[in-house]
Amino acid sequence: MTCRENSTVLSEITEIIFNEGMGGLNTAISILVNEAMQIDRSRHLKAEPYERNDQRQGYANGFKDKKLKTRVGELDLKIPQVRACDFYPSFLEKGLRSERALNSAIAEMYVNGVSTRKVQKIIEQMCGFDVSSSDVSRASKLLDEELEKWRKRPLGFCKYLFLDARYEKIRYEGSVIDCAILVALGIGEDGKREALGISVKLSEQEAHWRDFLQDLQSRGLHGVELIISDAHAGLKAAKRAVFPSIPWQRCHFHLQQNAQSYIPKKALKEQVAFDIRSIFNAPNEAEAERLLKIISQKYEKEAPDLSKWMLDNLQEGFTFFNFPTNHWIKIRTSNVVERLNREIKRRTSVVGIFPNVTSCERLISAILLEISEEWQTGGVYLDVS
Repeated sequence: MTCRENSTVLSEITEIIFNEGMGGLNTAISILVNEAMQIDRSRHLKAEPYERNDQRQGYANGFKDKKLKTRVGELDLKIPQVRACDFYPSFLEKGLRSERALNSAIAEMYVNGVSTRKVQKIIEQMCGFDVSSSDVSRASKLLDEELEKWRKRPLGFCKYLFLDARYEKIRYEGSVIDCAILVALGIGEDGKREALGISVKLSEQEAHWRDFLQDLQSRGLHGVELIISDAHAGLKAAKRAVFPSIPWQRCHFHLQQNAQSYIPKKALKEQVAFDIRSIFNAPNEAEAERLLKIISQKYEKEAPDLSKWMLDNLQEGFTFFNFPTNHWIKIRTSNVVERLNREIKRRTSVVGIFPNVTSCERLISAILLEISEEWQTGGVYLDVS
């Protein structure tokens, strides 16, 4: 699809869904299918509309209206016609069964975190058909199998490993509790980002982190030169157990946030933040050590707890100095995985409270798979050549 077509179609679909909600889904799908069929015809003819060239295989000959009844509603299609050759849209098979559309709709709803009960209700409201729990479960099983393959796929070389944790609310034994979501992101030898794995459990303790890191290792992860993360409880101990020889870089952004807890008065906050940045922006580790000593002494009387905290913690943010200078801006914080987690949060917020751990793992796995595929087809994130 061209840039013009993408912009126009997506804008139109967005407006429909915004104004009509789920009721406008069949209209949005119709627009997408009709545009795709026109592009399919142009490729088959090897010529755009009104284009003259020697490779042309035939000629566009208008459209044939067709109403296609599916379980997600009736689609108003305009089937492109041609003359001087045979053509039928490759993806719109003749005799398309409505059951296939139903299964696709159910799978899409599962990707977006809708429970079985809600799927049944939505389908009934959209098209007036009852959907059995076995239909929903069958579509769910197919989707889960694909996501499980992705979660267990073999891994390879990874130069930088970013780790982070966040929480989602899940119903468990009659209560709503916080469930830990562990995410691993890597930078491979091609310099591109890749979501390496996810683990969803009821705890973020050392055992969870250790199991998660061991799983990455067992799937073939190798070549890691640096691990970047915040100082999550249990992560440091698990890292020492599984990857004892790999250096660790503590996230600068989180260090700045942690420092705020040790500042005795509000008037000092801006100055402290500036001083910590000056340490991390030093041209080398030796200069950073020198500045740390001077600045910690500066706060010995006015903020003794802060001074001690600086000496005990800021050096954990110096590891990046041992790596190429053109990598510093990307490896001294865990911002890349933090941004990923913000996108996950944006997508899961529509669910609110997950009915169980499995549904949470399903949705987040689908999100990570989608984003990771976009990264792999996109540009280089970090030049590691």
